Amino acid sequence: MFSALAAGDDVPPGQRLRAEGMMEAALLLDAASVEELDRAMDDCYRQAFGRGIDEDFGADWREFYPFPQVPAMGRRAPVYPSTRD
Repeated sequence: MFSALAAGDDVPPGQRLRAEGMMEAALLLDAASVEELDRAMDDCYRQAFGRGIDEDFGADWREFYPFPQVPAMGRRAPVYPSTRD
């Protein structure tokens, strides 16, 4: 997901929502802790973007994106005027 976003590709919302659901399930089944999942996600983010999630969203990024939200946003699409006004 992060690799696609780093390349400028779109990622369907369902892919992010599924990842969030899997993270929630892993936590509920005691397969991983929030910290372990956040570390794994940060590793994937670093591989794709070359920097950590905290570098792009701040050290308190989990305050804005509570677990299990994944901070995965595509680039803003360019907007071109459709009239000469």
